[in-house]
Amino acid sequence: MTNADGRSGHTIVRQQWWSHLLLWLVFPLVGAGLGWLLPTLSDWLVGSPFEGPLKLIQSIPDPWLAVGAPIVGALLGLTVSAIALHEALVVTVADERVNLKREGRSLDFDRSAVSAAFVDAKHLVLLGHDGVELARERCDDLSVAELAAAFTGHGYRFLDEDPHKSEFRRWVPGMSGLPDGADAVLTARQKALDKGNSRDIHELREELSKIGVVVRQEKKRQYLRLAQGTPLPPGTPRS
Repeated sequence: MTNADGRSGHTIVRQQWWSHLLLWLVFPLVGAGLGWLLPTLSDWLVGSPFEGPLKLIQSIPDPWLAVGAPIVGALLGLTVSAIALHEALVVTVADERVNLKREGRSLDFDRSAVSAAFVDAKHLVLLGHDGVELARERCDDLSVAELAAAFTGHGYRFLDEDPHKSEFRRWVPGMSGLPDGADAVLTARQKALDKGNSRDIHELREELSKIGVVVRQEKKRQYLRLAQGTPLPPGTPRS
């Protein structure tokens, strides 16, 4: 969904309105439905690893269980909806800057620092003039067409694909040709990927960017290139 504000001179791209509607309706309804079915499910699941909690649920007298379980399920569904919205990316594009907001983080980029923008593997990428990626944020819930219109409408270049796509090589421990310290950071980031630690994944990506290493991941595999366009040794290219 795009919101263009002519008075303030910026364009906001966020989730589609129907996506918000689904989040606030579907999850609470599913939660309430599961809560309503809980007494029946508890009978079926006796003998499972969840037998202890299920016996506790069965000990709750009616009508408290019949009334309370759907309410608790709906509240849990609302919690899931709120978390999903909190994690959604909001992009604000203005003539003088770009702002990316997600999970309470707000990143500002001056117009002079942004060479181009594009979407790569469901991520919005802001590219700097020296080939470094200023930002790479997941945007699978945003419209690519709306992002393109927002950036081009304010005079930024919006590319069809990553112009450095062919330069990425799969990282392996001890890979030659990297700046000092990069291999250690990549090793730590691989551990974060294996554990699913999103904060460390993001922070270590920023550390690599500071030393001129651009990194992206596909599932739990890391692919990288050097920001200044220095070729890496032959290896496994990015798929």
